[in-house]
Amino acid sequence: MINDKKVLYSAMQSTGTLTLGNYLGALNNWVKLSDEFETFYAIADLHSLTVRQNPADLRKAAKDLYTLYVAAGLDPEKNCIYYQSHVSAHAELAWILNCYTYMGELNRMTQYKDKSAKHADNINAGLFTYPVLMAADILLYQSELVPVGADQKQHLEIARDIANRFNNAYSPTFVVPEPYIGESTAKIMSLQDPTKKMSKSDENPNASILLMDDPDTIIRKFKRAVTDSDTEIRYSDDKPGIKNLIDIYSSVTGKTVEEVEKEFDGKGYGDFKLAVGEAVADKLKPLQDRFYELQKDKAYIDKVVKENDEKAAYFANKTLRKVKKKVGLVEPVR
Repeated sequence: MINDKKVLYSAMQSTGTLTLGNYLGALNNWVKLSDEFETFYAIADLHSLTVRQNPADLRKAAKDLYTLYVAAGLDPEKNCIYYQSHVSAHAELAWILNCYTYMGELNRMTQYKDKSAKHADNINAGLFTYPVLMAADILLYQSELVPVGADQKQHLEIARDIANRFNNAYSPTFVVPEPYIGESTAKIMSLQDPTKKMSKSDENPNASILLMDDPDTIIRKFKRAVTDSDTEIRYSDDKPGIKNLIDIYSSVTGKTVEEVEKEFDGKGYGDFKLAVGEAVADKLKPLQDRFYELQKDKAYIDKVVKENDEKAAYFANKTLRKVKKKVGLVEPVR
C-alpha cells in the first residue's frame, strides 16, 4: 500500500495496434482507477519477445502504445506508466522466481499450449516461463489488485502460488495479489466471427477496429460486420452478431441495451451498422487527435518516460533487495 492507497498493476504487450476491444475492455477503465488506487501500468515489451519480432516494428509499437496510454487519458502524473524493459528488476526477479516455480505448473498453462500451437517453429523457453515473468511484474510492486480477463486468470493464480510459496519458505515478502473485479464491461467480439473475442492479432483485417483506424475504415468495417438473416435489432444470445454491435454501441454512447433496442426498433441492419460505425468513429476521434499531438511533443514524452521509469525502478528495487537478501545473495558494496 502506497500513500494509503491499494496498489493496482496491469500491462499490455507492445505488439500490433490496440483494438476497440482493448480500449473499451481495459484502457478506458484504467483511466477511472487512478484516483482510487496507486497504479502501475507497464508496456510489456519483454513479454513481446516470446514471438519473433521485427526490431524496428517492436520499438515503434512500444512507443505508440505508451503514447496511446497517455492519449487515452492516463495522466502520467497520477499513474506510473513505464517500459518493462527499462526496469531490470523484472528480469532479475523472474530468474529467482523461476527457481520457486514447478515445471508441472507451467505445463498446465493453457496460453502456453495455445501459443505453441500457433508458433510451432518457435516453442522457446521464454514462452514456457512467460507466467513467471508476469508473476515478477506483479509482485515487484507489492500489487494488491490486478485486473484480469478470463484468459489471464491462470497467470494470476500461479503468481499467487509463487508468492505464497516464497513467503512460506522465508517470511512474508510479497503481497499476495487479488483479482480486481471492476464495473462490468461488455466483452467486445470479432466483427467477422462474433463467437471470438476481438483481437489485434486476427488475420482478417475486417474483424477488428483498430484504435487508429480512420472514420471511413471504421464505417466500412462495421458495414461488413457479420449479423444474421433476421432483420430485428434485438439483444439475444441467438443473435451474436447483433448482440455484439449493441454492446459496442451501448459502450461508446452510454445508452442502455433497452434504449438501443428502442432507438432502432423497426429499422434495418444497414442503418444500425452505419450508426454504430459513426458512434465509434466519434468516440475515437479525441483519442486519435491527442495521440498525434503527443507524437509531435517528443520532449514531453521523453520527460514522463524518464520520471516514470525512475519511479517504477525505485519501488521494484525495494522489493528485489528484500528478495535477494532472503535467498542469501551477497549484497553489493556501495
